[in-house]
Amino acid sequence: MAKLYIVPTPIGNLDDITIRAIKTLEEVDLILCEDTRRSKKLLNHFNIKGELRSHHKFNEHDEVEIIINKIQKGINVALISDAGTPGISDPGFLIGRTCLKNDIEIECLPGPTALIPGLLVSGISADKFVFEGFLPIKKGRKKRLSILSSETRTMIFYESPHKLIRTLIDFKNTFGSNRRISLSRELTKLYEETLRGTISEIIDLCQKKKPKGEYVIVVEGIE
Repeated sequence: MAKLYIVPTPIGNLDDITIRAIKTLEEVDLILCEDTRRSKKLLNHFNIKGELRSHHKFNEHDEVEIIINKIQKGINVALISDAGTPGISDPGFLIGRTCLKNDIEIECLPGPTALIPGLLVSGISADKFVFEGFLPIKKGRKKRLSILSSETRTMIFYESPHKLIRTLIDFKNTFGSNRRISLSRELTKLYEETLRGTISEIIDLCQKKKPKGEYVIVVEGIE
């Protein structure tokens, strides 16, 4: 019976793709991706000739039943994101849940995700941590931060460059200026960089230099 394969792709360095991921993408009948142009570059790099189909947050509700029908007819489908593991702050949950509801098997390959290297280079405890991803932009943001103000575990967030300063200021107002954090960008890429210090120190550094790239922010929990 056909199934859905969840296939992680590199977050930057293309050498991080696994042999199993390449083999799976070569063998499936259809590859779902966020941006066909970006994914085509990845497939071309590894000489993979698979058929691509757009599957992103703006169309996944319309597409999910179409994909389910294809799998039920014997078409093996792989799901990839622009970078990292699908479903981790990327589309993937809806199609996965719907497959399970329809007794369709899911096979998830292990592979890259930005949160783990961001955590391990932070210098902040990795014994216990909670992944928060992107904070709500407006509705629910203040409430979520209020809840996290008493979190004892290390917290991991994602943030885009144009929202970074606002988020760091919100962290300062929630966690205090002296809470230790780590800020990583361009992980696995040529210009990979990690800043470590207190929230106030990191804000000062970021205000002096325009933020660029996608960020992993690691915040220590309250003692």
